[in-house]
Amino acid sequence: MSGDVERVIGTWEGSIERVGHAETMAPLLHATAYASYGWIDAARQALARAAKGPAWEAALEQRLFVETLLDTFEGDREGAIRKANALEILPIPKTGVLSRRRIALLRRGLGALARAFAHASRKGDAQLLAKAAGTSPLVHWAMRYAAAIVAVDDGRGREVRGLLAGAPSWPAQSAFRAYHSELVEHAAAIA
Repeated sequence: MSGDVERVIGTWEGSIERVGHAETMAPLLHATAYASYGWIDAARQALARAAKGPAWEAALEQRLFVETLLDTFEGDREGAIRKANALEILPIPKTGVLSRRRIALLRRGLGALARAFAHASRKGDAQLLAKAAGTSPLVHWAMRYAAAIVAVDDGRGREVRGLLAGAPSWPAQSAFRAYHSELVEHAAAIA
């Protein structure tokens, strides 16, 4: 939750080297980390380095996750919502009950995130984003910024400061840096 994407990737390096189809999966995992922290250009570059082939096709869920985040942060709202919907209807892997619930929550949370950035939130999205933010430190801040957008859109500007409390000092390459300033400004105007 520190926002230090390079440290996150560094922590994963040993595991990434041992994963099958590393020529596809390593760049895809890097893209996941970069996208989750709003580093759009670095995520796109990592995706471009991924070898296309059987592992690429098999990683559809991971690709949809990354591409939904990137489309959202790049402003392709319709594309983001379409990809989030496609992700949500994929079959959930046969794992334990808790893991299946977590996957389903993350998928629904990503849909709520895409809708929030499109200013098309549904009833219950704010609560869904709060729950999804707690599923993984990797998506914590993305979900919190989406929840802050919902709060601003709903005229609940006073909640924004709490949602963004403890946010890292984002580097210039993170879209979150601009979102943070903009959300605080909008929240102050409606509070």
